[in-house]
Amino acid sequence: MSIKKQFLKTKPVCKVTFKLPAKTTQRAETVHLVGEFNHWTTNATPMRKLKRGGYSATLELEVGREYQFRYLINGDEWINDGEADRYVPTVYPSVENSVVKL
Repeated sequence: MSIKKQFLKTKPVCKVTFKLPAKTTQRAETVHLVGEFNHWTTNATPMRKLKRGGYSATLELEVGREYQFRYLINGDEWINDGEADRYVPTVYPSVENSVVKL
């Protein structure tokens, strides 16, 4: 898992690339990036499959904010990003969201 941030000089946004490695998505048929940036809509941001089997998605997000997110595999398995900037508890017991800080 990885998160790459590319801050743009000409706009107050950051291009953020979210990646999941092939070992994490071996049995995945679909992977979606779900979070505050898409109002937690589970099918709004599909990740594209890479040649080596992993998945990736790039978003332009407003700087100066934090965004909670998670990955949804095959529509029923939620996972966090192991390289998130931090984690926050949710209303569900023992469940946290990943956070990317820009």
